[in-house]
Amino acid sequence: MPLQQGSARVRQRTVLLVGIVVLLAALVLAVVLASLLTHGRQEVSPKMLKWKDRGTTKNLQEVVLGRCYNYITAQHPELGDKDCLKIWESLKDAFIYKNPCNITPEDYQPLMELASHPIPCNKSLFWSKTGDLVHRYTKSNQNFLTLEDTLLGYMADRISWCGDPSAPGINYESCPKRSECESNPGSVFWKMASKMFAEAACGVVQVMLNGSVEAGAFRSSSIFGSIEIFNLDPDKVSEVHIWLMQDIGGPQSESCSGHSIQRLISILEERNFKIICEDNYRPVQLLQCVHSPDHTDCRLCTNST
Repeated sequence: MPLQQGSARVRQRTVLLVGIVVLLAALVLAVVLASLLTHGRQEVSPKMLKWKDRGTTKNLQEVVLGRCYNYITAQHPELGDKDCLKIWESLKDAFIYKNPCNITPEDYQPLMELASHPIPCNKSLFWSKTGDLVHRYTKSNQNFLTLEDTLLGYMADRISWCGDPSAPGINYESCPKRSECESNPGSVFWKMASKMFAEAACGVVQVMLNGSVEAGAFRSSSIFGSIEIFNLDPDKVSEVHIWLMQDIGGPQSESCSGHSIQRLISILEERNFKIICEDNYRPVQLLQCVHSPDHTDCRLCTNST
């Protein structure tokens, strides 16, 4: 074999080997780079924001839909034209994938319109610091409705929800307290629902307050004191009846002549409402006495003959 042909073959083999080596190196480099990029994406992927309150209620969709269907079919069939699926979607759209400190009233406006319904006159019952008692009362007396007895309040009572900018858009671990930010999903919802409930009130309205609260039965910072009281319409509401309830055997911190109640009466009078205040409204006190029938506070008629 001529020397020149042998040298050519050696050069061809060398070039081929070098090409293979370069190709393998490129493949290895590509794998390494892909691994680094993937690892990098995992490292910088957004994490759920952390807050101080409980997270979104588990199975929120099922809970809301179940309550909605129960309300419009079993409790109030006259509202059977309400679309529970649309109501759920409007609630979800109000907060999902959003920073839970940037919720606005506009986010909830579609929900408010879908779930609103008329409130009969003389049935609106407002409350502050009497949650358990007032709801026991409305369950035993169908003549009154609290906000939690409306469709909106019934669906949202005692549950929580909030979103997050990162997937899956709902934070089940934690949600912000009001002290962390005022514009959180729960606070904005209840303020809007309370405003709408007050605006719908007509005839005689009732408010149940707690006369055993040391700081005073009426608080200007409460939902009732800051929102509901100022959205009652004097042209629609004829009277406001205040039921000042004291705990059975509990401290009697305030009566209808107390300083905070007088402040409330003054606010209502300035808005041209007629007011009646009653200490320990008897029908409600009888409900309190179911749990303490032998207490001296519950023996008002034992000496009658």
